[in-house]
Amino acid sequence: MNHLRLLPLAAALAILGALGACQPKTAGTAEGSAPVATVNGSPISRDFYEFYIKGITGGKGSAELTAQQRELALDNLIRARVVSDEAAKEGLDKSSDTAALLELSRLNVLQQAVSDRYLKDRKATEQELRSEYETQLGGMPKLEYHARHILVATEPFAQKLIARLEKGEKFEDIAKQESMDSSKTAGGDLGWFTPDRMVPEFSGAVSALKPGEYTHNPVQTQYGWHVIQLVETRELKPPPFEQVRQRLEQMVENKKFRSYTDELMRGAKIEKRLEKPAAAGAPAAPSAGGSPGTPAAGSSPPPKN
Repeated sequence: MNHLRLLPLAAALAILGALGACQPKTAGTAEGSAPVATVNGSPISRDFYEFYIKGITGGKGSAELTAQQRELALDNLIRARVVSDEAAKEGLDKSSDTAALLELSRLNVLQQAVSDRYLKDRKATEQELRSEYETQLGGMPKLEYHARHILVATEPFAQKLIARLEKGEKFEDIAKQESMDSSKTAGGDLGWFTPDRMVPEFSGAVSALKPGEYTHNPVQTQYGWHVIQLVETRELKPPPFEQVRQRLEQMVENKKFRSYTDELMRGAKIEKRLEKPAAAGAPAAPSAGGSPGTPAAGSSPPPKN
């Protein structure tokens, strides 16, 4: 560990702000815990310092660090406290965005604390893991697809490209000449993918084809008009149980905590007073799907095999 860095500075400042600027100056100093430093009269307790050390080292205590590393870590905490004090002095902690970020940080920390407490004695059993594994297998696609596509802006132009294919031109050559998608340099090749990694219109068209066939009618998605060719398919082999055990544990525990929070929701007095939707002229969030024909939002590009 050559460099000790403050845990994401925004998060650290939010926590320090919440513990320091928004609380009495003695906050953060546990009884019997001598401060390792004071900043403008506000202490940084040894307990807080050790908590920070464990966070950036993956569980090590300060005794396992060199003197230089311990000093650097303390300097980082002091710097964060100085900056958070300046933010409070300028009233930045009262601005709407900053106050919202601080509140979100507080909610996230407390939610994680409740989750840790609730799940401490509710670890996933072997039976639960096996059951979750079978559930996940049941929802997995059975096939992977290898396809090419040509993306253009209009349906009439896509129809012209299909006519060229019907006359015997090679799909790859037309893709290189006419496609708007970045895959054109590879002849429209998208590599291997499962249907869930493509937008529904695209995956539906691909799954209806036989290897070697192409769509005789253009396929429209939010990206434009596609001509698609299915190259080949292969059976998708599920990962072995032991390989995904850790992920299964997370899934089972997430479901348990979700059920617990559902109970809390049912027991809470909740009144929704949602205002009207934002004005129609408000900018919409950009699509995360990438270039046309690439996986749907939230998924990673299909591997090129």
